[in-house]
Amino acid sequence: MAKLKVDGTEIEVPDHYTLLQAAEEAGAEVPRFCFHERLSVAGNCRMCLVEVKGGPPKPAASCAMGVRDLRPGPNGETPEIFTKTPMVKKAREGVMEFLLINHPLDCPICDQGGECDLQDQAMAYGVDSSRFHENKRAVEDKYIGPLVKTIMTRCIHCTRCVRFTTEVAGISELGATGRGEDMEITTYLEQAMTSELQGNVIDLCPVGALTSKPYAFQARPWELSKTQSIDVMDAVGSAIRVDARGREVMRIMPRVNEAVNEEWISDKTRFVWDGLRTQRLDRPYVRKGKRLQPATWVEAFQAIAKAVSKTSGEKIGAIAGDLAGVEEMFALKTLMQSLGSTNHDCRQDGTKLDPSLGRASYLFNPTIEGIDEADALLIIGSNPRFEASVINARIRKRWRMGDFPIGVIGNPGDLRYDYEMLGAGSDTLAEMAGGKGAFLDVLKNAKRPMIIIGQGALIGDDGQAVLGQAAKLADTVGAVGEEWNGFAVLHTAASRVGALDIGFVPSEGGRDIAGMAGNMDVMFLLGADEIDMASLGEAFTVYIGTHGDAGAHRADVILPAATYTEKAATYVNTEGRVQMTTRAGFAPGEAKEDWAIIRALSEVLGHKLPFDSAAQLRAALYGEYPHMAAIDAVEPADAASLANLSKLAGQMSGAAFVSPVTDFYLTNPIARASAVMAECSALARGELKQAAE
Repeated sequence: MAKLKVDGTEIEVPDHYTLLQAAEEAGAEVPRFCFHERLSVAGNCRMCLVEVKGGPPKPAASCAMGVRDLRPGPNGETPEIFTKTPMVKKAREGVMEFLLINHPLDCPICDQGGECDLQDQAMAYGVDSSRFHENKRAVEDKYIGPLVKTIMTRCIHCTRCVRFTTEVAGISELGATGRGEDMEITTYLEQAMTSELQGNVIDLCPVGALTSKPYAFQARPWELSKTQSIDVMDAVGSAIRVDARGREVMRIMPRVNEAVNEEWISDKTRFVWDGLRTQRLDRPYVRKGKRLQPATWVEAFQAIAKAVSKTSGEKIGAIAGDLAGVEEMFALKTLMQSLGSTNHDCRQDGTKLDPSLGRASYLFNPTIEGIDEADALLIIGSNPRFEASVINARIRKRWRMGDFPIGVIGNPGDLRYDYEMLGAGSDTLAEMAGGKGAFLDVLKNAKRPMIIIGQGALIGDDGQAVLGQAAKLADTVGAVGEEWNGFAVLHTAASRVGALDIGFVPSEGGRDIAGMAGNMDVMFLLGADEIDMASLGEAFTVYIGTHGDAGAHRADVILPAATYTEKAATYVNTEGRVQMTTRAGFAPGEAKEDWAIIRALSEVLGHKLPFDSAAQLRAALYGEYPHMAAIDAVEPADAASLANLSKLAGQMSGAAFVSPVTDFYLTNPIARASAVMAECSALARGELKQAAE
């Protein structure tokens, strides 16, 4: 720790702090454009100037000078800095005047207007006139893809975007060319950016040079109601802010959550909002003949009741989709039990995860934040770059810190960091679990080794054997102990962990998704669109969902539901963190919240569920599963159950592991309804020209 005085106030801070961080610790406000806590120091905007007592007779850039660089006074006095002296004020005014020399006066048509750092700091630290009367510099706009709009004349060369793409996203897609007045931020060759995290440069840009292209000219920030919520595009549970005008979601922004997403979100999370309002189901439908016809809720419920009355419980099945909240799955499971059915499943991709094996068998046990503490990593059958982009950025962050060997079983391609390719499939895993392989020693010598098992390794008949072998390997290398549990299952579906927690899998005598195929008379699909609809056979299909996707096309009755921005629903992320979305608007037309639809249907079926409100439903849920009440908390799983899991290490097929995410941009009904995601997907597949026409 180091002592210093900031504007006369003595404070003690870690000696690795910069003067800017120390000043903020003391409560002093220091303006900045180029400095960002999660990026390397550039020191090129010069806005954060402060005066150092006893230093040179000129202001110092506080972001580039460390506390340890300060020297005590001649008699050992505490080092002192000032942030409000006439020297500092004059220096900041001069810097601001320079920044505004070439900046265009187009605030009225700039999407950054109202939340622009340059606007705010010009008001606070600038002067009301300029001594520069030459023509302003103009820079040609660049095409960098369908997501980020560029107006590079506004650029002040803070290089935040360059540092983000290089350091966090892991691909040097932006850089600077030229010097002095000719300097430009560009993609060198004019082409679309390929990073799945590129949208974060919009938040980082302190001016309007990089803004959201889909959001351009849509709304002003003061028109929008801002709602804190949780993302469900993957199983990470990133903290987001949903900005809506009326009932329309206009944009999605990240919130800071150090334990989960820090302050980054993936492009799918950020730009999927246009899919929330297109191809929506806004009224019930009943199939008459070969066509779906609009119907009333009463007619739809009566059609379902008629179908259910013709069969018995063992011929009724239910499948929960990837975006379903815990409340509706709990309600549907309760309804199925009251109908005498044990045929319910949430594992659309066919993974062999089973809650009876213990909660530790399907959680990301070391937690997302725990990646920072790991010192060796083995990835089995996963492509974290597309399955969980924010977690992949966290792995890259740990890799950049050094001394972090990474081995991979499978073939994920470019993960944006170096790794050692160990093999393609289960043969390599069996070999390592048996005590062979060079990377085995790396894991054994690590104090906190981590093993990430992806869903791609757990699909197929040998999925449980693969899970057992991975647990055996974790035990062999000492990845599971009292202080550290490095056994991590990486999920791809937001609903999956919550569904496993409440046992939304076949109970005794029940059938899983494969077993239900062609054997059911009535099927309930709770937003389940990722299964093979042909496998349902002649079953009377009830689809409770939001979009006209595969499930709606197959359905005999459609019951319109609410998306994650239109309801308060519980989700459990891949590490077991219980989170809750917040309603930012109301569902369109006659659409209702999923749990309310199931509750109303239960009464018509003669099996009325024992709750009449969301509060009563949650009371029942918390009574049965107490950990669901602890919002934003991770209930640690009992690592002892992994010892039993390792005994399941049976015969494996030897097949290669393949990630279930084949198209990052089109993984769920909301994403498939989004025109922006469709364009990104086509671009990623090389179907669109890279440069603008």
